[in-house]
Amino acid sequence: MIERWRRRAREVKRDIYALYLALRDPRTPLLAKVLGGAVIAYAISPLDLIPDFIPVIGYLDDIVLVPLGIMLVRRLIPPAVLEDACVRAAAHEERVRSFAAAVVIVAVWVVVVVGVTWWVIARLR
Repeated sequence: MIERWRRRAREVKRDIYALYLALRDPRTPLLAKVLGGAVIAYAISPLDLIPDFIPVIGYLDDIVLVPLGIMLVRRLIPPAVLEDACVRAAAHEERVRSFAAAVVIVAVWVVVVVGVTWWVIARLR
């Protein structure tokens, strides 16, 4: 069951990115752009209609409203535009992530934290 939820979360993430790509296309109608922008903003916003700290119903708005908004906007976007955006979003998702880049980023953060810690300790003495 947990794996199914993870898969669905990845699908929603991919759908939001595809929606973003479709909204940038000049063939997309203005109404779809406005509503799509609102759906994307709500999906990535830290503010919710119902705060997440409220048990069960706190996440209900995210589970219900975002997918419903995506479905509504998808109906407003021309099929050819949506298909192009979905293909581009899937290709973006399948890009290989660089392990070496992750190691470099973590190393930089470690150096910064150690450097700041050393500087603070030197100033306190």
